[in-house]
Amino acid sequence: MSHPSFVSPDLIRQRFSKAMSDMYREEVPLYGALMELVEQTNRHVLDSEPQIARQLNSTGEIQRLDLERHGAIRVGTAAELATLARLFAVMGMQPVGYYDLTPAGVPVHSTAFRAVHEAALQVSPFRVFTSLLRLELIEDPELRAFAQSVLDKRSIFTPTALTLIERAETEGGLTESEAKDFVEQALETFRWHHSATVTAEQYQKLSAQHRLIADVVAFKGPHINHLTPRTLDIDIVQAQMPAHGITPKAVIEGPPRRQCPILLRQTSFKALDEPVAFTDQAESRGSHSARFGEIEQRGAALTPKGRALYDRLLNAARDELKDFPNEANAARYNALMTQHFSEFPDTLEGMRQQELAYFRYFLTEKGLGSAQALKSLSLEDLLGNGYMRAEPLVYEDFLPVSAAGIFQSNLGDAAQTHYGEHSNRQAFEKALGRSTIDELGLYAETQRRSIEECFASLC
Repeated sequence: MSHPSFVSPDLIRQRFSKAMSDMYREEVPLYGALMELVEQTNRHVLDSEPQIARQLNSTGEIQRLDLERHGAIRVGTAAELATLARLFAVMGMQPVGYYDLTPAGVPVHSTAFRAVHEAALQVSPFRVFTSLLRLELIEDPELRAFAQSVLDKRSIFTPTALTLIERAETEGGLTESEAKDFVEQALETFRWHHSATVTAEQYQKLSAQHRLIADVVAFKGPHINHLTPRTLDIDIVQAQMPAHGITPKAVIEGPPRRQCPILLRQTSFKALDEPVAFTDQAESRGSHSARFGEIEQRGAALTPKGRALYDRLLNAARDELKDFPNEANAARYNALMTQHFSEFPDTLEGMRQQELAYFRYFLTEKGLGSAQALKSLSLEDLLGNGYMRAEPLVYEDFLPVSAAGIFQSNLGDAAQTHYGEHSNRQAFEKALGRSTIDELGLYAETQRRSIEECFASLC
């Protein structure tokens, strides 16, 4: 039981998410323009599509929509990852899922820190996609040793942040004043630094190996490289971005447009080219591009059966395209995705009956009013007679192919190094200091809990 004077980890996470958004808006002005476009789009969808507004209201998602953000950060060492895990734990965030991006030519593996219970997600759905650099994939042993030596010298957490993390662990939480200090101090880890920690020549060598390696190794800290709001219609945002002075990437990552959205769709604008001062320069004469804007649309979480179908259809479309999706083939890629995904049921009931997606179950007013008389009915009888309704669970996680596509679009086509299959979950979890949580198990548990709560209300 938490101490009455301690601030809830969910509220600390909510405050940190807002502070991060405010900081990023200052650092990347286009993020502010992006936020305005997303807010306009969401208002338009809610006004023009009342069924979506009803669904969001009935599930409670409407309250979290404006708070919805995910960030992304890349660290260089096991010690940095392990300490980040402790920092996120203060905010009630746990590592969910393991993502290997090496098959797509990105030398990292990742997890997503987020809340895991539906009640906590309603307070703040903030999540951070966190990647660990795979130093062992740097081919040049001399460059690999240099990168390791640079990373070993830096400390990405303030002394006060480390003290407050330890206090939260030993005392069981943070007081109001401590929580305020924690948010301020933790924010420093995610701040952009114009001063690099290497010379211009060393930066070029790191960048030549892979631009992401230079991004992780060459700076004082693992600056947040994007902060993503959630839109209710990503196609509108994609089409409107140029009119707001924002150039979107060529294709939207993830599934095609559907009546019933599934999983995650993402788009972004190109990484900013920002002035950087290298250690052998007196002022900011160099440049580096890493931070970009991203938008996402979240749909239904899929079951293992649904994910297998999604992966098969996605792979079929990409195999037929025979290339990395880009500006030149965007129209054909979109057509192929629509063609192949016609096999995936596009109604909520179709997905539910075929057990392709996870759902949360609620008693209707009719069901609540007749509770005693319904005890003997089955789940399907309750649904069929309007005593219960099923709403799809929001997909709270990420897609490795989509994440790699976003990374690549902001690193340039030349960065598409092929590392082959180098998945190493065991090494990642050793660095993390704990096992990652199976995201599908979380959805199954939420679905089961909602069914049990409905039947308990009938007793």
